[in-house]
Amino acid sequence: MQVAKKDICATVAYLIGTRWNILMNCYGEEKDLLNELHKNKEATVIRYLCKLRTALMLKFKKTDNEICFNLKNINKLEWFDQDNIKQLEQWGIEIVKANYRAQSYVYDISKLINNNIEKCSGLFPSWINWSYIKSLFEIPHISKENTFKNEFAKYMEYISWYPFQQYIYWEPRDCGSLLFTDIRFLNYLYAMHDDHFAYDSRLTDAHEETKNSIYDFIRKSEKIIVAVDCENSDVYKLYGTIKNLNQNELSKIEKIVLYDDAHTTCGWDWLHKFTNISVEHIEVERVTGQKSLVDIKMTAGVCQNYYQHGVTSFIIVSSDSDYWGLISSLPDAKFLVMYEYMKCGQAIKDALEQRQIYYCSIDDFCSGNIEDLKKVVLLDILKKYLPNLLSLNAKELAKRVFKEAWIDASDEEINNFYNKYIKTLKLSFNDDGEVFLNISVK
Repeated sequence: MQVAKKDICATVAYLIGTRWNILMNCYGEEKDLLNELHKNKEATVIRYLCKLRTALMLKFKKTDNEICFNLKNINKLEWFDQDNIKQLEQWGIEIVKANYRAQSYVYDISKLINNNIEKCSGLFPSWINWSYIKSLFEIPHISKENTFKNEFAKYMEYISWYPFQQYIYWEPRDCGSLLFTDIRFLNYLYAMHDDHFAYDSRLTDAHEETKNSIYDFIRKSEKIIVAVDCENSDVYKLYGTIKNLNQNELSKIEKIVLYDDAHTTCGWDWLHKFTNISVEHIEVERVTGQKSLVDIKMTAGVCQNYYQHGVTSFIIVSSDSDYWGLISSLPDAKFLVMYEYMKCGQAIKDALEQRQIYYCSIDDFCSGNIEDLKKVVLLDILKKYLPNLLSLNAKELAKRVFKEAWIDASDEEINNFYNKYIKTLKLSFNDDGEVFLNISVK
């Protein structure tokens, strides 16, 4: 059983200007994310502008009357957040204008949102169609006659259907809470654009019962090592597992030992950069080109740690049933096994159950929040192709980079990488006149 994630919904809810107390009530588990968004200038600029636009929509006639008949401006009206206006102007974004009517303010603020929303693209994973997210903020042809009038009428008539009654640009529909879970939100969002969202598995996380079983194993253990068969494990899924577990609970783990082969992804070379747990990377040489010795080396390593170093508990990360020989040979050691659904048969699961050894799948843990590792691996692979770039087809290169990284990606995700990192390559020169290609990593 898995739990639906809400971090994308929390990000959108923050950007559209949802009140802070509502954010905490609905997305309390994403408190750290919301605090990080609040520190992010680009995100907070959009949030403050959206709050102003929604306030203008809600108090449009009253605002216009105060400007016309009482000679007030929006920096003197209580329904606008004055601290937000002051902060925006301190950031160099001019808000308050002389001789402006309410409609002019709507135009100006909408244009400011259109001009700044692109800076928030990095807040969302590359496998989400950013143009769909962006479309919720941009009002096309805002200065065109009747555009605002139609949007205003639509908003006031269907305000209860807008998420948290905050204005967004869409065709409102009664879909319950649009921003309830990431799965619901993205399925609706893609459907609005006559598209289908195909990554539901990236938007769920392991159930608390699974996580608590792992924590219970760790708490009852004295010395713990995670032994990873890199040939039979996915580095990105393992990282997703580590990232979505409580880091304080994981602190008792002494180290992660990677038993690797030359033919696996270079992603394993980077894992130590993304975890607080010590990582030992053992690359196992082959005696003959056709035979890997990873399983033998890992078996010997676990036995050595048990008999020589007093390690009593092991988390085995592999879907290979051959490790049952290791597990059954150390009856006094404690084991927990992490596997992948597509690589693991029922026989080994039955054997583990008979020995009352807990096992879980790393597929169950959320993989939608591991962009940091994927990005570093992809760019590292791309760099090695730069000297020969002129002899390569750039679009084919993008596909090759993903394949070499062992990342299963859609055409859209590969194209996003191509547009963001390959099409934006720039020439640079050193003092000796040598030419280099630089990757933009913004």
